[in-house]
Amino acid sequence: MMSKSMSISVNGQSQVPPGFRFHPTEEELLQYYLRKKVNSIEIDLDVIRDVDLNKLEPWDIQEMCKIGTTPQNDWYFFSHKDKKYPTGTRTNRATAAGFWKATGRDKIIYSNGRRIGMRKTLVFYKGMNIDSMTTLFPLRMSPFMRW
Repeated sequence: MMSKSMSISVNGQSQVPPGFRFHPTEEELLQYYLRKKVNSIEIDLDVIRDVDLNKLEPWDIQEMCKIGTTPQNDWYFFSHKDKKYPTGTRTNRATAAGFWKATGRDKIIYSNGRRIGMRKTLVFYKGMNIDSMTTLFPLRMSPFMRW
C-alpha cells in the first residue's frame, strides 16, 4: 500500500525517479502549488523548495532548486517578498553580490477567463548600482495570486 505522503526529498535535496520531468503550466503553479503553500496544505509531490532570494545568489539557486539529475532550463522555488523598509511598500531585491531589477511588463495569468495572478520578470545585476553588469539570470516570478 502506498504512503499518503509523496514528498520526494532526502536531507532537503530533491530525489526524484530517473526520467522524472517537472513542467507545470503557470496556471498549475498558481492554482495547485502556490495556493496549497499559502494555505499551509500539504503538497502531494513536494519538489518546490523554499529559498530566500536576498540571501542567495542566482548561481546558488540553480544548484539548490535542481530537480533530479538531468540538465534544466527552469528552476522552481517559493520565496517570501522582503520589504526594503519595515513600514514601506518597496521590495528589497538586493543580495550580497548584486540586485534583482524588474524588467518588461507584468504578464497577467488567467484561468478559465479569470485573472488569477501576475508574472513579473526580474534580471540580476552584479554590483550595487544600475550601471552594474547584467548577468544571464532572468527570473520569472508570480508574485501574487487571487481566487
